[in-house]
Amino acid sequence: MNFKVIITGATGMVGEGVLIEALAHPQITEVLSLSRKSSGLSHAKLKEYLISDFLLLPDHDEKLKGYDACFFCAGVSSVGMKELEYSKITFDITCHVAKVLLKQNKDMTFIYVSGAGTDSSEKGRSMWARVKGKTENTLTKMGFKNVYNFRPGIMKPTPGQKNILKIYRSLGWLFPIIQLLFPNSSSTMKQIGLAMINSLTYGYEKQIIEVKDLKILAAKADLRP
Repeated sequence: MNFKVIITGATGMVGEGVLIEALAHPQITEVLSLSRKSSGLSHAKLKEYLISDFLLLPDHDEKLKGYDACFFCAGVSSVGMKELEYSKITFDITCHVAKVLLKQNKDMTFIYVSGAGTDSSEKGRSMWARVKGKTENTLTKMGFKNVYNFRPGIMKPTPGQKNILKIYRSLGWLFPIIQLLFPNSSSTMKQIGLAMINSLTYGYEKQIIEVKDLKILAAKADLRP
């Protein structure tokens, strides 16, 4: 089975890593990068749709029609941000894009990159975790064919990635030790990308995808004929 997918956040660390895996995967026949700026990559499978503000996406946009899944990897750090500002970027934009895509693709699977520690109750003390939890909960109820909320922890970038957070550049040498000591809190970007792709083929019994779950999904790549 082949798939056409939309990826947001391709100029960020997670989005770029997922994009690399999608372009290399034989079951992904087309990738549309929905972004504010170009990824800088050139590939036969890759198309780009550049828009200055995701909230400006019209309800009936033919460019977004005919896709099987959206890997929503766009996001920002909450450091230094007020809840209203962070919520607009994290909740409002994500849900607007999701609504637009659902109108164009009734059988779409929506995969949202949240984060380890997200608060599903929406009542905890951590602002970012509450907002992420609200976003996850809202997406789950929208009516997509499937919704998977990915909660990665510490991530090892894929070789060749350009958009890598400073902390990962400086502490990358520690990753083998981190994986050994905290296997359920760390994964590679390759595993995250493969897990997203494999969820389209195999599905998964949970909608909240913790690190241990994404590793299970990623391993199913070995089952491909």
